[in-house]
This record gives sequence, C-alpha cells and structure tokens, in this order.
Amino acid sequence: MSRTKFRPCIDLHDGKVKQIVGGSLNESNLDELKTNFVAKESPSYYANLYKQHDLTGAHVIKLGLGNDAAAKEALSAWPDGLQIGGGITDENAQDWIDAGAEKVIVTSFLFPDARFSLDRLQRLSATISRERLVVDLSCRKRDKKWVVAMNKWQTITDTEINQATLDLLSTYCSEFLVHAADVEGLCQGIDTELVEC
Repeated sequence: MSRTKFRPCIDLHDGKVKQIVGGSLNESNLDELKTNFVAKESPSYYANLYKQHDLTGAHVIKLGLGNDAAAKEALSAWPDGLQIGGGITDENAQDWIDAGAEKVIVTSFLFPDARFSLDRLQRLSATISRERLVVDLSCRKRDKKWVVAMNKWQTITDTEINQATLDLLSTYCSEFLVHAADVEGLCQGIDTELVEC
C-alpha cells in the first residue's frame, strides 16, 4: 500500500529560514531573489517542531555562505533526525554527520564544470557510507527532458534524470532528493510530468 509522506525542509539563506522561488537565487544579482516566506522563528524552532511531530527525513539546505551556524543550530535541536545539504563535499561530509546530521545531501560537488563525476560520488560514498548519502537530482526541464541543475539551480549539468541515471547512482546512495526547480516555491503543486517520468 503506497502513501504520501510529508518531508519538510528548512531552507537557509543569510542565516534565516526562507522559502525561495526556484531559480531566483542568483548571488551575482541578489535583486532577482524572490521569496514567499521569511520566518521570524529560528532554525531550531522548526527542527523541534518536526521532531515533535516525528516528521522524519526533513532536510536543512544551506543556500549560500553564512548559513553554517544556523544549520548547526537546527541539527543540534534534533541530532540524527535531519539531513543537511548545501556545500557538501568529501572533505566536510563527515564533519556534518558529526555535527548531528542523519545524512548529507550532495549535488554540486558531483558535477565539476557541470559534468557528472562518478569518481567523486564513489569517493564520497566510501567516506561516509552509502546509507548516509542522499544524491540531490533537482532539475529543470530542457528539450522535453529533465536535467540535473546545480549551483542553486542556476547551472544545467550534462545529466538527464532517467532510469539509467537512477540505476547507476542508487549503487552509491540511500535516497534521491528531486526538486522540480521550475515550480519550486510557487505554491502551485507538484510537476506531474516529472513524477510520471
């Protein structure tokens, strides 16, 4: 029997919890940033709320620099209960797990120069274990297919989301995180075409 599971998120920008409209975060032009919500409450408030309601699989995403302290605040509110993403590499992944993350979420590190690196994925998976790794396949639609987008959804990579990609990556991670960046933050529901794909 299948069921829907709510997986909440704490998106962090400039140390604050925000809901950002997908693809509008461009650090070279911050005037383009569009938000639907900027929280008055701290990251730990939301981490405690998710813990209280047993909303497992929640993730904390650091959108740019200046979010480490806020991320650690959330992780310490629910040790081993939240996943962390944003700037994760093979050099800092274990540090984030030691800081309380259940799992780390990685995108950009796997795509140097916007090209997928199997070597980097294998190295990261060996460093922290497959069970602690989530591969972020957030994407944008291009030419009737979905392509992984990195760098806050600004850079399109060479990797299409399809069965072959999922089969390869699943060997090295325990979960995928997929955002349809073109509809992210618009409060218009899911991208049904992507789900069907």
